[in-house]
Amino acid sequence: MQPLTAREVMEKAQECHVKFVRLQFTDIQGSFKNVAVTVEELERALQAKISMDSAVLEGQYGVRQRDVFLKPDPSTFEVFPWRPREGAVARLICDVVDAAGNAYPGCVRSKLKDSLARLEKNHFELTVGAEIEFFLFQTDPQGHPIPCTHDNAGLCDLSPADLGENARRDMVLTLEEMGFQVVSSHHESAPGQHEIVLREEDPLGMADKIATFKFVVRTIAQRHGLHASFMPKPLAEHNGSGMALNLCLWQEGNNALADETGPCGLSAQAGSFIAGITGHASALTAIVNPLVNSYKRLGCSHLDRVLKGWSEGNRNSMIRVPGQRGNDTRIVLRNPDATCNPYLALNLIMQTGLRGIEQGLPLPTSLDQDVVDRRVPGNLGEALAALLQDQYIKEALGEVIFERYVDYKKREWDEFHNYLHPWELDKYLTNY
Repeated sequence: MQPLTAREVMEKAQECHVKFVRLQFTDIQGSFKNVAVTVEELERALQAKISMDSAVLEGQYGVRQRDVFLKPDPSTFEVFPWRPREGAVARLICDVVDAAGNAYPGCVRSKLKDSLARLEKNHFELTVGAEIEFFLFQTDPQGHPIPCTHDNAGLCDLSPADLGENARRDMVLTLEEMGFQVVSSHHESAPGQHEIVLREEDPLGMADKIATFKFVVRTIAQRHGLHASFMPKPLAEHNGSGMALNLCLWQEGNNALADETGPCGLSAQAGSFIAGITGHASALTAIVNPLVNSYKRLGCSHLDRVLKGWSEGNRNSMIRVPGQRGNDTRIVLRNPDATCNPYLALNLIMQTGLRGIEQGLPLPTSLDQDVVDRRVPGNLGEALAALLQDQYIKEALGEVIFERYVDYKKREWDEFHNYLHPWELDKYLTNY
């Protein structure tokens, strides 16, 4: 199906009785935001005439604020299926531009598009699939989430143990109605934990879908009286939630990762792509695991020693090479979680992997056994320190995004350290 043009968006909005259009965008920290306009303003919106303050994108900390404009991508037009058919609500995902129509330096979607252009210039295509995990929690009478899971089921359990089955089914049906290709869905290993797997597509489409996915899942959960949380580690005694990314590189229609004569069926280009990513793993962790809480997930049970490397069988390695070969050859980046900014994450995965190919880096030694000194950063502070030292990542993000992101995350890390945790009172108040 061909993407809609601006004129076709106008016609579709009229045909579907749309009254409001949400102009959606993602800020530097990865929050999905929107400005709503009435359908009467849709033509102006499609001409990038709807402005906002740049602080909405960058954050408030010491930023020189300026006017920026939302530039909708007509191909992202969707009518929300859970809204009334009369006076319907639709959405358009937007880039952010300046008054001259140029990409704003703080626009994460534009940065991802720049990386895609670089990839295509090198005659490669990348497809990305996502395995997204989340928890369903109960809510109090006021609708606020409480740390009580919706069920006590386990991995791939059925109802009645899996009480979230109906909510998950409605999530899948809604996602499919909005153009998602869902591969599978099931209950995960922890109580109240679920996973929905999205089929591979181009990085920009997948980043748009990950941002939309979280919005849709939360909305449908709320309609079931539940709260959907993508917090990486909400339950101390159970596994946390991740977002494994299935990556496949293509060149002239052929799987560029595959070579039946290579180690583990991997091509030289696959080795270089893996080496590029793992070579920047410490700095990359600050982006794909962006919360203080992210590192508590990376320190739990089967992921208790996440390693900067790859392996076929060692699931502690950040990259795993599944058993499929030939055109099904792919690599799985296992350490990201769904709280990351998908545009920044996929941008840097492409940039670092492509750099490895351009430099002709050899495939690193497989980490079939755990190696202590190959662990990823153990907390957000260590990850930020690595990010500050990685000049290539800084250039790939651009000065505005890099500085705003680091500033915000430093404040978050300081806030965490300055907070007096109840554990400290229980541990020390009586005995010291």
